[in-house]
Amino acid sequence: MFEPSRRSLLLGAALLAPLFVLPGCATTGPGGDLAEGLRRLLGLSSQRALARLATDTGYLNDPVARIALPPGISERSTAVLGAFFRSAPIQRELMMVVNRAAGDAADRAAPLIYASIRSLTFSNALGIARGGPTAATSYLQQAIGDRIIDAMFPEIGDALHQFGSGSILGPVLGAATGIDIPAIQRAVTDQASQGLWRAIGREEAAIRAEPARAGDPLVETILRGRVLN
Repeated sequence: MFEPSRRSLLLGAALLAPLFVLPGCATTGPGGDLAEGLRRLLGLSSQRALARLATDTGYLNDPVARIALPPGISERSTAVLGAFFRSAPIQRELMMVVNRAAGDAADRAAPLIYASIRSLTFSNALGIARGGPTAATSYLQQAIGDRIIDAMFPEIGDALHQFGSGSILGPVLGAATGIDIPAIQRAVTDQASQGLWRAIGREEAAIRAEPARAGDPLVETILRGRVLN
């Protein structure tokens, strides 16, 4: 059985290891400690979010990230097909498909996220450390930009083109006209990326609210304001 969360966790542990093996005093000066602590905060938040989402039902079971069905699936079909796609059993299957695809895409975006955290520099580390509940996540999201879409888009497309195999949807989609698969792919990818950022932000907010949850002395220190002078 495919377990993307295990792959994400192992990959995250490998790519982020340099951030966690160094004690807080290994960096030079308060500014270095602060930037290192923020990278660790983002690493922990990302690992925990991906562990939740990068599974078959991760997105579907998470109200913060769950993907809604793009309207184009039924609205651009013929009347008969539109009614078919709006039926409860098909809606459930489609929901499973797009949310499973989102989890797979999040898993494939993990290397980009982890590599970006490792190389991240901060123009205002103090402001981010003292910022709102998701200040560091917002900074990372801005730094990565549309590259997250580029990373997730192909995986969503593969899932949308393959999900009919072995299901009741395959023959119907094969005969359907007027369904804009690329538009649906883009809509699902946009939702998946935004859901991933919200999930990372949620984990950051939880750590900020209770710094001991980080399990990292440096992160706890910077969030409690002890190296901010």
